[in-house]
Amino acid sequence: MPGTPQTVIFACVHNAGRSQMAAAFFNQLAGAGTARATSAGTAPGDCVHPEVVAAMREVDVDLSSAVPQKLTPEMAEGAAWLVTMGCGESCPVVPGAHREDWPLEDPKGQPVERVRQIRDEIRQRVRQFIVDHALGEAP
Repeated sequence: MPGTPQTVIFACVHNAGRSQMAAAFFNQLAGAGTARATSAGTAPGDCVHPEVVAAMREVDVDLSSAVPQKLTPEMAEGAAWLVTMGCGESCPVVPGAHREDWPLEDPKGQPVERVRQIRDEIRQRVRQFIVDHALGEAP
């Protein structure tokens, strides 16, 4: 359908760190009318990791009310892209979606310096993804 934004799903195991950061950065940087992102996990955790919430707060992104969710067929329906990160063989398959895998370390329990590095790598990957797939002009 013309004018309908493409959906990008960022998925990891617990949907409590990497995928939450990626979706938040994507929605901040991508062209709103071009694409939107959601995040999900194969085995969702209870909450977003506190160290992730803190690291994202440092770059003015509030994940304090984000809730991990399971990637379901209904959520995946019509998605243009599935970007997986660290879920190995449990990574889902979304029929019809293009797929990329970003091998990123889980930030859970990491020292703040390492969480910041992971956050910054995710932001850079999201920027490049947006440019590579013409989903806006990421700064």
